[in-house]
Amino acid sequence: MKLHPSSTQQYQTVTGYDDTGVEINAQRYNYSLLVLPETAPQAWGAATFEALTEAHFTAILDLAPDVVILGTGARQRFIHPRLTAALTMRRIGVECMDNQAACRTYNILMGEGRKVTLALVMGATLGAGEPA
Repeated sequence: MKLHPSSTQQYQTVTGYDDTGVEINAQRYNYSLLVLPETAPQAWGAATFEALTEAHFTAILDLAPDVVILGTGARQRFIHPRLTAALTMRRIGVECMDNQAACRTYNILMGEGRKVTLALVMGATLGAGEPA
């Protein structure tokens, strides 16, 4: 899906997404990444949802967001609270949603001037009917 340009183009804005990747300011990414409004997107070592560890979330602490929007792939999945304990202890919220909803939510929060981090897991996901 392509999204319409807005007055936030000086920031890192999601300009499109599909099942295999995301566009940030019209540049395509097909791997897991962290996106913040005022810094270039950076690769995130979370290859798949199943591979997420506490270290992936501890690395986000240095970014000091108010909220982390976690895109969990093609469908919404929830992570164990122990993975985000370091963020929670610093009162940094973590919201889990599928990648498309995560991209839309990030754009809204970023447009409101919120200190948000988009963490997208772009690796393989479980197929329909498989247990999480």
